[in-house]
Amino acid sequence: MLNVSPESFVLLPYFAKTVCEPGWKWQKREKPLENYDLFYVWSGEGEVVLNDVPYTVGKGSCFLFRPGDYTSATHRPQKPLVLTYIHFDVSEPVSLVPEPYRTIEDTFEFENLLSRYVRLFLVKTFAAEEEARLILKQLMIHLLRHDRDEPVERKASNQLTESIHEVANYIRQHPGIQHRVDDLAARAGLSSRYFSIKFKELIGTSVQTYMIRSRIERAQHLLLHAGMNVTEVADTLGYRDIFFFSRQFKQYTGKSPSEIR
Repeated sequence: MLNVSPESFVLLPYFAKTVCEPGWKWQKREKPLENYDLFYVWSGEGEVVLNDVPYTVGKGSCFLFRPGDYTSATHRPQKPLVLTYIHFDVSEPVSLVPEPYRTIEDTFEFENLLSRYVRLFLVKTFAAEEEARLILKQLMIHLLRHDRDEPVERKASNQLTESIHEVANYIRQHPGIQHRVDDLAARAGLSSRYFSIKFKELIGTSVQTYMIRSRIERAQHLLLHAGMNVTEVADTLGYRDIFFFSRQFKQYTGKSPSEIR
């Protein structure tokens, strides 16, 4: 999709990062897909069937479904899939379309782009659609580079960086846990002080701020997509005081939880 401009990407209101329920399954429809669907697995185990070809999927599995594809999927209830999906169309003739499937090994940059896309629309963001189109273009370039076996630029490649990124991902996957910095540092195999310094250097924010932001972003998702009320969301994410939750939520988003819901 290198030949098309970002303006040609048609954004559709079908996108999310979601944790699939234990009984979840994606049944094959009578009609094929009508648009493109970028489908990425953050964690879990399952199987996706694309045009009658089965694929065993786990972390890093990434599909680009195309108009006309037939799809279905199931997963292991004991290891439910955590997915991001983004539906879109393209208004110009397309060439160099990414391959339908690949497993992404170096997930950091790609997952950041996916998260940013979804966050743009969780709250009203200036120029969200313009940025979203640019992100879609970046995602397509990333997939094309992967398909051509060309390495994606990395911020660093040493073991320390990988450890810090793993801890950041762990925080995002478990936002309801009241993480202690000492425990997170031990997970990375570092002293608490050195861990805090390197975390801010590599992630761009302090550990405490990152934990709060991850919790608030998850709260936004639950309020918008899970049908939970404000009290239920606060309890799920470990807040004992709903008024403190509301104040912190508004501090980070500019709106109260009830306004978002």
